[in-house]
Amino acid sequence: MTGPEDREWQAAVGRLLLYYLDAPLAEGCRLRGVLPTAGAVRVAVHAGDDEDGATFLYEIPHDSVAPYYIPGILRTVLSGPRFYSSGDIGEAMGMTVVRLRPEEITPDPEPEQGLALTVLRALSDPGDDENPFLIGFLLLGDGVLRLYVQRPDLPGVAGVDVRLTGSLTALIAAVPSLVEEGQYRRPSADDPHCDVLVDLTDW
Repeated sequence: MTGPEDREWQAAVGRLLLYYLDAPLAEGCRLRGVLPTAGAVRVAVHAGDDEDGATFLYEIPHDSVAPYYIPGILRTVLSGPRFYSSGDIGEAMGMTVVRLRPEEITPDPEPEQGLALTVLRALSDPGDDENPFLIGFLLLGDGVLRLYVQRPDLPGVAGVDVRLTGSLTALIAAVPSLVEEGQYRRPSADDPHCDVLVDLTDW
């Protein structure tokens, strides 16, 4: 039986990891599931080919780390050999359970695509389908993401360039209001998909 705090954290981990179903967590390692357990979550990862590989359950205790860091922790764990004590190894449903100690693991940094996904998820509100703000995006390289946005009170589409570093949470919150500020706006000469460019790469 899990308590309300466990359930909220487990649900947050599950939502976050949904996006890794379609791409490897690390080379040769694919997400197979997220399982709730008392005081923790177990992330099922299949390593190797479907026929010859094995599925492991990596157990991460509740309150040990914010859900946002879990993909980086898993990338670290999956990137090379690690040693575990016998007390950290178990078995469930025919899979090896590996109990992780996140406080002892330095998470691998989020790749550019993962950072872009964080921004795009935050600006995509499925409850606002009649009047969406984010209507497109393009990874430009060098850590820059162009967001195609349209505010109902402003004419045209704005291409907003953001850098995928620094305080993304503050930037995401500020994008809707910064779109209208004149010091960031310039004509869109080379992008036919927007009417104005908004450069927030130095914000």
